[in-house]
Amino acid sequence: MSVTIDNRAQSGEEAAAPTPGRWAAILTGVGPVLLLVAFLWHPPIPGRLPDDAAVADAAASDLTRWGLAHVAAVLASAAIAVAFVAVREYLRAHGDRRLSALGLGAVVIGSVLYAVLPSLEFAHIAAHETGADMEATQAALREWFLVFLLGGSLMFLLGCTAFAVAVMRMRPLGAWLDGVVAGALVMFALARLVPIGAVQFYVQPAAALLALLPLAVGMWRRTKTPGA
Repeated sequence: MSVTIDNRAQSGEEAAAPTPGRWAAILTGVGPVLLLVAFLWHPPIPGRLPDDAAVADAAASDLTRWGLAHVAAVLASAAIAVAFVAVREYLRAHGDRRLSALGLGAVVIGSVLYAVLPSLEFAHIAAHETGADMEATQAALREWFLVFLLGGSLMFLLGCTAFAVAVMRMRPLGAWLDGVVAGALVMFALARLVPIGAVQFYVQPAAALLALLPLAVGMWRRTKTPGA
């Protein structure tokens, strides 16, 4: 009797203990949630980007919020890259070899370049502290901003497209959900290319959630399958 109880207790502890597969599922789900939090925290900027006057006004309205929101945006970009590392392993376990490997490299490069954008925005805090013109500072950064936005977004689009094709080929989730995830992956990347505040801050994180959360759930369920 005691041996049976001990075995059951041990089995329960093993079931409750975090496994690499479960950590991968958690990290995949955390990425888009952190992205949503960062963009909702970011002061709203309507219209086309970059808008020198609107950006300067948004930064000047609350410098602390401006700085912390951009720290969160950098962390979110890193978390998205980590999420795709987990997705790559998930798709490889389902038989994919080349597409997700190509996609991962492009996604990581795109995420690094995209993280430069919030880093550039810290110039407004420096301009405020030194008494410089914040709108003129934004205007001076505009060309660099666009270079990193377009370059990073195009790389990210290449990567997400590769992942979308891999999802459709491997069918890890089954039925119609794979198509939803594949479409959301492409929408996620395309949203980064659209220089409009509402698309960047709201459409992009919504598409990220729709793309990555189902994959995170699929990863979690897979850890409950014997032999997975």
